[in-house]
Amino acid sequence: MTIPEYFGSMVFDDRVMKARLSADVYHSLRQTIDQGTKLDLSVANAVAAAMKDWAVEKGATHFTHWFQPMTGITAEKHDSFISPAPDGRVILEFSGKELIKGEPDASSFPSGGLRATFEARGYTAWDPTSYAFVKGKVLYIPTAFCSYGGEALDKKTPLLRSMEALNRQAMRILRLFGNEGVKCVHTCVGPEQEYFLIDAELYKRRPDLIYTGRTLFGARPPKGQELDDHYFGSIKPRVAAFMEELNEELWKLGVQVKTEHNEVAPAQHELAPIYTTTNLATDHNQLTMQVMQTVAAKHGMVCLLHEKPFAGVNGSGKHNNWSISTDTGVNLLSPGETPHENAQFLLFLCAVIQAVDDYQDLLRISVATAGNDHRLGANEAPPAVVSIFLGDELTAVLQSIESDAPYHGTERTRMKLGVPALPRFLRDTTDRNRTSPFAFTGNKFEFRMLGSSSSIACTNIMLNSAVADTLRKFADRLEGAEDFESAIHTLIRDTIIAHKRILFNGNGYDDAWLEEAARRGLSNLRTTPDCVPCLLEKKNVDMLTGLGVYTAAELQSRYEITLENYCKTVSIEALTMVDMARRDILPAVERYAAQVSGAAAAKKAVDSQLPCAYETGLVRRLSGLTDRIADETAALEQLMAQLHTAADGAETACCIRDQVLPAMAALRATVDEAETQTAAGCWPYPTYGELLFSVR
Repeated sequence: MTIPEYFGSMVFDDRVMKARLSADVYHSLRQTIDQGTKLDLSVANAVAAAMKDWAVEKGATHFTHWFQPMTGITAEKHDSFISPAPDGRVILEFSGKELIKGEPDASSFPSGGLRATFEARGYTAWDPTSYAFVKGKVLYIPTAFCSYGGEALDKKTPLLRSMEALNRQAMRILRLFGNEGVKCVHTCVGPEQEYFLIDAELYKRRPDLIYTGRTLFGARPPKGQELDDHYFGSIKPRVAAFMEELNEELWKLGVQVKTEHNEVAPAQHELAPIYTTTNLATDHNQLTMQVMQTVAAKHGMVCLLHEKPFAGVNGSGKHNNWSISTDTGVNLLSPGETPHENAQFLLFLCAVIQAVDDYQDLLRISVATAGNDHRLGANEAPPAVVSIFLGDELTAVLQSIESDAPYHGTERTRMKLGVPALPRFLRDTTDRNRTSPFAFTGNKFEFRMLGSSSSIACTNIMLNSAVADTLRKFADRLEGAEDFESAIHTLIRDTIIAHKRILFNGNGYDDAWLEEAARRGLSNLRTTPDCVPCLLEKKNVDMLTGLGVYTAAELQSRYEITLENYCKTVSIEALTMVDMARRDILPAVERYAAQVSGAAAAKKAVDSQLPCAYETGLVRRLSGLTDRIADETAALEQLMAQLHTAADGAETACCIRDQVLPAMAALRATVDEAETQTAAGCWPYPTYGELLFSVR
C-alpha cells in the first residue's frame, strides 16, 4: 500500500465523514466545524453512529474522550461500545450524548485551587474541529476539559478561545482593507520536535532517567559534539528503522510529518511536520510525542523528551513556526514581491512586533518549566530575553518608513559556487538567525524558546492573544480614521518608533546582547520563579480576561500550577540525587577505595619497600570525595526538609532556585569527579559515553 493510500487511514476525517454521513448531516457538521454553529443532538447521534461503525471496522472496541489537562500530557479513560441486549448478549452502541460529553474526575487533575478535592465532577466536551482517530483498539475523540462550574481545566479550551479572539480582531482589519471574501482567519503552526534516543537496557539502569527524564549525574565523555559530526550525519540503522515505523504510524493518524534528521548532540534527532491549524497542530504534537515513545520501545530504545537530559551537550527544544492565514489560503505574513508597498502585510507585521514587545513576559512564561530553565541561555538555545529577528530587508523597509525616506530595495545576488556543473541560484535577501528567540523566516515567525517536552498550546495561547490585543487596538484606531491610507502609514510608523527596541538581528548568544537588552529595557527573566509572577500583573490579566481567553480565576490557577510543577519537579530530582548518592554511589566509591587499599596492602606484604604512591594517592583522593559526597548529600537533604516551612509556592520556588539547585550542582560536581577516579567496572551506572553512543 502506498503512502497516499494509507495516509489518514485511521482518522475520521472529512473524506470519511463525506462518505458515511448523509448530505444534510455532513453539511450541518461542517457548519459547526467551520463557523462554530450549535450542533443539534440529532446530528450528533448520526455522527456518533457513523463514527462507531467506522471505528469498529478499524478494530476498535472502546472509545475515549482524549483531553489535555494541566499536567502537560494527555489523559484518557476507555469505555467499551458494548451495551446489554435482552437475550443476555451485548450489542455495540455509541450515542450522540456519549460523543458530545464525558465526565472524568476533575479533582484528580491539577486545578490550582479551582476545584477542591471533594468537588470531583468535571466534563469533557467534543471538539469537532479536531478529527477523531483510532489508535490500537480505541477510538480517540479530542475534547476540551472543564470543571462543574465551567472553568477551563485544560490547555485546549484557552487555545480555542485565543484563536477565536485573533480571528475576530483580524477580520476587523481585513474588512478595513475592503476584503469581504474572507470568512475567518486562523493561525497555523508547524512545531519542530527534538528528542534523544538511547538504549532501553541502559535506561533501566539509571534511576535518574527513570524518575526525572534527565541524568542528574554523569561525567563528560572524551567525545561529545565537538566535531559537529552528528548534525545532519548519516542516520544509524536502528534509528532509521525507528524513524521509518514512526513515520508510518503518524501518517496513518493523519500527522503530516515531513522532515527528519540527526541533531547536533550525539543520540539527538529532530522531526518536523507540515503546517496545519494551531488546534490540530497541538493535538498532533501531543500525539507525536506519545507515538515516539511507543515506537522507540518496540525498537529497544527509549525516547527522551526532557529539555536537558545530558549536561555538556545540547538540549532539546521545540521550534514553534507560527503564521496567520485566511480561509481563502492567503498568508497574512507573506511579504510578497514588494513588502515596502504591501500595507496589509506591514500592518500585520507591526502588530506582531508590538505584541511581542508589550507581552514579552507572557511569551517567556509560556515556556517556563524547570527543565527548560537548564536550556535557555546556553549556546544551543536563545537567551531568556525575548527579541525579534527580521533580517536585513525588512529591517531596511521599517527604517525607511520610520525616517520617511525612500526605500531602494535589496539587490538579490546570484550565487556562483565556482563549479560549472552546479546550478546558479538567487541568494535570499536575508539570512537565518538561530540565536534569535523569535525570528521571521520568510512568511512566518519561528519561536525557538519552547522546551521539547512542553505542549505548544501555552505558547500559542499567549502569542494569539497578544497579537489579537494589538490588532484590536489597531482596528479601534483605524475604524475612526477619516483618511484610511494616511492613518495606516502613521500607525505603522508610530508602531515602529515605539517598539523598535524589541528588534535585534545580531548574535543572541553574545553576552554583549544581554547588556544591550538591559539598556533597551527588555526583560531578562532567567528562571521560572522569576517570570511566573508576571502572569498576574494587571496589564496581562486585563488583556487575557478582556479577550475572553482566561477568567481571572483561571489565570490564578495557572500561576499556582506552574509554580507547583516547578517545585515538585526539582524536589523529585533532589530526592533522587540523595537516593542515588546514598544507596549506590557512596558504596561503590567506598568499595573501589577498599580494593585499591587492599592492592597496596598486598604489595606491602610482598615487600614493604615496594612503592605504592599511586594507590595511596588514589585512596586519599577517593576518601576525600566520599566525605564530600556524604556532606553535600546531607546538606541537600536538610534543604529539602526546610522547604516545608515556606509560606507559599512562590517562596518555595525561590528557595529552590537560590538554595536547592546550587546544592544539587555542588553534589553533582563532586560525584562526577568521583566517577572519573573510579574504575569502570565499579561504577554503578552506565556512563555518558555508553548512553550517548550505544545506539547503532
